[in-house]
Amino acid sequence: MSQYQTLETSIMAEIAASADEASIEAVRVSVLGKKGSVSDLLKSLGKMTAEERQDAGPAINGLKTRVTDAIAARKAELYMAAITERLARESVDVSLPVRSSPVERGRIHPISQIVDEITAIFADMGFSIAEGPDIETDYYNFTALNFPDGHPAREMHDTFFLQPDENGERKVLRTHTSPVQIRTMEGQKPPIRIVIPGKTYRQDSDATHSPMFHQVEGLVIDKTATVGHLRWVLEEFCKAFFEVDNVVMRFRPSFFPFTEPSFEVDIQCDRTSGPIVKFGEGTDWMEILGCGMVHPNVLRAGGLDPDEYQGFAWGMGLDRIAMLKYGMPDLRDFFNADVRWLSHYGFRPLDMPTLFGGLST
Repeated sequence: MSQYQTLETSIMAEIAASADEASIEAVRVSVLGKKGSVSDLLKSLGKMTAEERQDAGPAINGLKTRVTDAIAARKAELYMAAITERLARESVDVSLPVRSSPVERGRIHPISQIVDEITAIFADMGFSIAEGPDIETDYYNFTALNFPDGHPAREMHDTFFLQPDENGERKVLRTHTSPVQIRTMEGQKPPIRIVIPGKTYRQDSDATHSPMFHQVEGLVIDKTATVGHLRWVLEEFCKAFFEVDNVVMRFRPSFFPFTEPSFEVDIQCDRTSGPIVKFGEGTDWMEILGCGMVHPNVLRAGGLDPDEYQGFAWGMGLDRIAMLKYGMPDLRDFFNADVRWLSHYGFRPLDMPTLFGGLST
């Protein structure tokens, strides 16, 4: 056996023994590379005589061709084997459930849902939505609402005061949405029927209080509004919001600077089911809001004549009524950005609340 045949047998054995693409590449380099065994044979042709080249040239070139073809064929086999192994390793189990779309996974925050529910209820009664700035002046937040100087609500332990401006005036983060009542009366002639949902701020924090929370207020101004109209509006709202056929309400005398007379409103309820309070039944009472007839001084601050116009207003905490309706035990969870909590208590984004279809279905 000639040296060429011996070398070819050795190379073919190495090619056959290659187990992956990296090893066949190593064989190619060792044989056909710049310093490979077959490349060295090709280089030796230049040192041979013409007669020697006539025999050695075809033999060496034939060896190179056969080795090149064998390496290419083995490389293709190893490539296909690698593809097959990868497909088996990365295969998808088509029997697994399909991942839901973002529309199906997404949830509406309960506060956004409550605002939509309240909007649907009061829009059906002929109310419109009003909004105002979160940063208010002392005038709109206190003075125009008949808060006297020295009132406890003006103190630092209740109110977030900002640094004084160049005129020495200290603005505040509004402590209620009531300033929007004054702004609306200044810019709109009666009759006025508005509801005002929005963020408010007070220095308080525990399981049922938060430094930033949400309120909704309502205001009606015309020439004939009475406490009877106020009671009817609140009863209809509570029946629609809590989705019950009947509610029993009681009005207790109270005091608010911006209303006179003023009332706290309780609803008859059943507390025997843990965190979920059932309205329209039971023997317990729960206070849910404050209300009253708009104080004459507030009407004057809004540019209206109290001898000609009168009205009523009410206010309640959105977070609190959401907790009551949907059985949420801790107000702080509303602001923790916990996806698990939102997935449990949140609402599907395309299920918009309507009176005819159901508010919370």
